[in-house]
Amino acid sequence: MTSPSQPPARVRVTAPRADPRAMRAGAPDAQAPTSDIAGIYVRSLIRSQLRLGVVVAVGFVAATALFVLAIALVPQLGATFVFGVPLSWLLLGVGIYPLAITVAALYVRSAARNEARYRSLAEHE
Repeated sequence: MTSPSQPPARVRVTAPRADPRAMRAGAPDAQAPTSDIAGIYVRSLIRSQLRLGVVVAVGFVAATALFVLAIALVPQLGATFVFGVPLSWLLLGVGIYPLAITVAALYVRSAARNEARYRSLAEHE
């Protein structure tokens, strides 16, 4: 048992795998049995986490590209200097970090919500 100050140990969740040869052959027993609802839940969790990761990655790349594009379209930022450094460089060097931290925090919150939904479904099984 863990003490109240320590977080619980992480547990790796895996689903039972069918024999890949049987999957290629299209054997009827290659499919997960309908009573294996836990395997269905795990696959659903994996898909939702993958979907979340892809959406977050694409969103971060798009937001970063828009940030860079906005700096490129406003040439006055390159002509303005702060402490001897062009303002556009400062915005790129420092301004990306709040974006990255915000995206990371949103991802962690959403991933935890997905896992909580999975746990609640698995507990009610």
